[in-house]
Amino acid sequence: MKIVIKEEFEMQRQDFLDRIMQGAVYIHPTDTIYGVGCNAKNSRAVNKVRAIKERTSTPFSIIAPSKDWIFENCIVSMEAEKWINKLPGPYTLIFKLKNNNAVASEVNSGAQTIGVRIPLHWIRGIARELNVPLVTTSANVSGKEYMVNLDTLDPEIKKRMDFVIYEGEKAGKPSTIVHLDKEEEKVIER
Repeated sequence: MKIVIKEEFEMQRQDFLDRIMQGAVYIHPTDTIYGVGCNAKNSRAVNKVRAIKERTSTPFSIIAPSKDWIFENCIVSMEAEKWINKLPGPYTLIFKLKNNNAVASEVNSGAQTIGVRIPLHWIRGIARELNVPLVTTSANVSGKEYMVNLDTLDPEIKKRMDFVIYEGEKAGKPSTIVHLDKEEEKVIER
């Protein structure tokens, strides 16, 4: 497992992008906290994240490649468009899926919904460049403290990562969840 800073990632960008497409599982920074990520269309990689997180069925969120991707793959109401216009930002928007092939079925465990992020952070450029959604879930075992710096990274998680993109301590909190999959929107601050 290799720890790299943004500059190192950029110098070897194509190698890292190829590894992500092929199924690498990694830790990445966001505008809120650190996340565990992988190619959301790669079932093997998604199942590896499930095992690492000890999370058998709860759906994962994804970083969408673009706002267009959201409109193409999700059911978007007029009310939901207002939230999409707030992106990029610290929100996870929950939509009903209209394209079940947009992500591997293991991402949402058969649910007809998907949590979508476009963080206000350079990391969103990876999904855009690859033109694939990327799983993003807090870097912790489910129910335990999430990672804010290398000292708070669970050693069991660390040893199962292909690489870590590190940019110092994060003082954020997990993203705000906005349910746009029902008649009435519901906002959950975390």
